[in-house]
Amino acid sequence: MPVPLDEYPLHQAPLSMRYVTTSDRNAYDRCYFNAHDRTGDLFLITGLGIYPNLGVIDAYATLRRGDRQHAVRMSDALGNDRLDQRVGPYRIEVIEPLEKIRLICEAAEHGLAFDLTWDGSFPAVEEPRHVWRQNGRITLDACRFAQVGTWTGEIESDGEKIVVTPDRWLGTRDRSWGIRPVGESEPPGRSAEEAIEGFWWTYVPLRFDDFAIVIILQEEPDGHRVMNEAVRVWPDASRSPEQLGWPEIDIRYRSGSRHPVGATVRLMERGGKPLTLEVETLGFTALNSGPGYGGDPSWNHGQWRGRSWIEGEVYDMTDPAVLGRAPFGVIDHVARATLDGVEGFGMFEHATFGRHDPSGFTGWESLAP
Repeated sequence: MPVPLDEYPLHQAPLSMRYVTTSDRNAYDRCYFNAHDRTGDLFLITGLGIYPNLGVIDAYATLRRGDRQHAVRMSDALGNDRLDQRVGPYRIEVIEPLEKIRLICEAAEHGLAFDLTWDGSFPAVEEPRHVWRQNGRITLDACRFAQVGTWTGEIESDGEKIVVTPDRWLGTRDRSWGIRPVGESEPPGRSAEEAIEGFWWTYVPLRFDDFAIVIILQEEPDGHRVMNEAVRVWPDASRSPEQLGWPEIDIRYRSGSRHPVGATVRLMERGGKPLTLEVETLGFTALNSGPGYGGDPSWNHGQWRGRSWIEGEVYDMTDPAVLGRAPFGVIDHVARATLDGVEGFGMFEHATFGRHDPSGFTGWESLAP
């Protein structure tokens, strides 16, 4: 039977919008939001995803407060109406596409609830198609758009209410879709004997008063860049994002770790004028402790947990078992930045494990001096 989306002229294949054009089990369509008060003391990360070839819809929210990450996640069978972005007590309302979004999570009994409205500060920007292969197999083939903005509303955590106002609360968001590992683990096959030597990833969306900066980089162990983008986004949607050359990045790590404390990014305007971006990392949230990204032993996106499943959990980030796995996943930091003396805030998302020659990391046990 047709589904509600079939009423709209959106089709890109001779199929009902109920189906995607690939039979790959790892097909996904997911959004990500974060919110913070610029201090790094409070950091909320949340999102919703659908996995059409797994028949699953799920959502999550994780609030970092001090040494605790308070998490709630919901999952259910995927229905036919994808315009209704809802799972359990969590829902997303698109008030004005690419401008204003409302997020509601009514899960106070599980430790976390909120009613937040997102306002985009600058136009959303589409990033280059992201393709990554391992041993010849597609691991990632995705499209993504990103945006920076402000928040209004309220967060409730453990019975305490936090007022969120746009003069203080900022955030970044993205939506991506395509192919990436989701759901239950597959048999490892060749990768069991020929695992990757390392992984290096950096994603830096920043909001300044008059513009936004979005940087996205991925490199192989030898430093070959798989993904490369750096743009400045202006308020006028008719003005194309300004490309800022080939970013040269110097990440400063805490001694004896791979925890980034800051970075210098060298950019360049058309015509050769150099720009220097300085980034300082503040509080962070580990995406493998609550949000359900790879390496979370409790839950990962797309897993089937039955109908109307919901769970809350609190992660103690001083627990060696939790803290020890954090560096082997993606970590999102609240970021303070300056670009030629102008201050901005946003996110510094980073992952580095295994070998990465440009950083001087020779293997999985290698740490910063």
